[in-house]
Amino acid sequence: QVQLVESGGGLVQAGASLRLSCAASGLTFINYAMGWFRQAPGKEREFVGRSYWRGSMTGYADSVKGRFTISRDNAKNTVYLQMNSLKPEDTAVYYCAAASEGRSGAEFNEYNYWGQGTQVTVSS
Repeated sequence: QVQLVESGGGLVQAGASLRLSCAASGLTFINYAMGWFRQAPGKEREFVGRSYWRGSMTGYADSVKGRFTISRDNAKNTVYLQMNSLKPEDTAVYYCAAASEGRSGAEFNEYNYWGQGTQVTVSS
């Protein structure tokens, strides 16, 4: 059974940094593209970034490019989201997700497994 467990959320001021972690179990982690998504109140879940092709490639939404960085430790089955220069508009519940094995995670519907989410709140 695949499990994804996020941690590291919290309340910070604008301009601060946070690092989210997502620990995965029940899958051959290196074979899975891992994505980060977020959902703010009253809004749809949106793509933040992904790590794919065994972590050799990453991709980001324009809204976070240059501020957020995804990395992964395949030995620890963990993917990270380093968030710098946080803005109030980054406030959301952040989810990690695993795409179907062998897929790149380019499409939302490729993600079959989701964590429970962790709250990030950025005050102005």
